[in-house]
Amino acid sequence: MWRSIKRDIQVCFERDPACVSTLEVLLAYPGFHARQFHRLAHTLYGWRIPIIPRLVSHFSRFVTGIEIHPGAQLGEGFFIDHGMGVVIGETTIVGENCTLYQGVTLGGTSHLHAKRHPTLGNNVVVGTGARIIGAVNIGDNVKVGAGSVVITDVPSNATVVGVPGRAVAVQNPDTGTVEHLPDPEWDTIEALTRRVEELERRLRLLDANGRREALSGPDTPWSPQQTAQDPPQSRRKTTEQ
Repeated sequence: MWRSIKRDIQVCFERDPACVSTLEVLLAYPGFHARQFHRLAHTLYGWRIPIIPRLVSHFSRFVTGIEIHPGAQLGEGFFIDHGMGVVIGETTIVGENCTLYQGVTLGGTSHLHAKRHPTLGNNVVVGTGARIIGAVNIGDNVKVGAGSVVITDVPSNATVVGVPGRAVAVQNPDTGTVEHLPDPEWDTIEALTRRVEELERRLRLLDANGRREALSGPDTPWSPQQTAQDPPQSRRKTTEQ
């Protein structure tokens, strides 16, 4: 129990950059409060104690603005940010490390006493005002856009938007880590570096060739060509006489 509560506090720090202290979480985070009330209500619900689990849930809604049925199953690392207007139905199953924002509904579409609410995988993020309705399966690492209405199954690693919700992208989970992301700026720098090195190599060759030509060129007084062309000074004088 205490380990789970400690984990709930840690999650607040991990996913809310505005979180500054443990005391603030304990006193002023409705999502954290709703999680603790539900943990108590769900335990009593599992013991088949009548009425009291619903009273705990009702009090939690009154205090936090978040309604979670005692029968809902919530995984570790579950986090509700802001929270006002969140509704989670009885047969809902939520995986680990999932995040819900304000106004989210995980609702049912049937009056039968059967599975009628969504099942969310691990690492799912549901945006503000989104509705996931019916006994649909939401895969791992799914992101549901704000205001979307999801009424069909969603594959893992997908991003869902619109009414009705549709998958607009399915990403490789490895792209979530920085070391696997392409970096066009770094690629450009590497290309420029290679170009500069090639230009420096050519300049060195040109400089070396230029020096050789300067040493052996016709305008050099001590070059073999100049010596062959110009007779000695004494020979010039004899010829002139």
